[in-house]
Amino acid sequence: MGKCGITMSKTVLVFLNMIFWAAAGILCYIGAYVFITYDDYDHFFEDVYTFIPAVTIIGVGALLFIIGLIGCCATVRESCCGLTTFVVLLLLVFVTEVAVVVLGYVYRAKVEDEVNSSIKKVFDEYNGVNSNAQSRAIDYVQRQLQCCGIHNYSDWQYTHWYEESKNNSVPISCCKYIVGSCTGSLTHPEDLFQEGCEALVVKKLREIMMYVIWTALMFAAIQILGMLCACVVLYRRVRDPPYQPLFTDGTYA
Repeated sequence: MGKCGITMSKTVLVFLNMIFWAAAGILCYIGAYVFITYDDYDHFFEDVYTFIPAVTIIGVGALLFIIGLIGCCATVRESCCGLTTFVVLLLLVFVTEVAVVVLGYVYRAKVEDEVNSSIKKVFDEYNGVNSNAQSRAIDYVQRQLQCCGIHNYSDWQYTHWYEESKNNSVPISCCKYIVGSCTGSLTHPEDLFQEGCEALVVKKLREIMMYVIWTALMFAAIQILGMLCACVVLYRRVRDPPYQPLFTDGTYA
């Protein structure tokens, strides 16, 4: 029964290590996706620490690849040193992922305040020129999220760009895709996106942070199972050391 238990634990552990390799790639991909997506919206929040969960999860992914390699070798050889290192590293990654979850919830709660405090400033700095970072960011967000203005398209009437252009229109990026003849004129508001960007930017950033949180929770659960299996193998290895035959002179082989 004991031999069956350790064989089962080793089989599960080898399988989990393969999952860790796959997880390493998935975590790096998700971290990179979050980082790149946040970069598209970075003009709408000022707290650089919002990037910490994304950067951390990329680091965890890279570490998981190394852990998977150590775990496979240690499991096959039933190495006490290797299995101990494996458990310690998994515990370190587990603690890091718990920290990612906590930070994710903290920054998710702060997103709305961050966006609310900076979005008006970004719209005020819009000048319609592609070389201007704020202009590119707003045009990108309005097209990507299909929104116009802060709360709605009428907000553009209170921006410096609108006052200087004096053409009673909003940026072309406010135009609905299905309206090919749209020029952004406020005389045809039905051609424009009706929702404001503020609420949609907050929603998008919160969704991205939830991806990080759920990913960290899912792989943390897998790591707990990995640590338990490793501890079973390690316990059996210490309690029942492998048989070592004696030479004729009384020394071990």
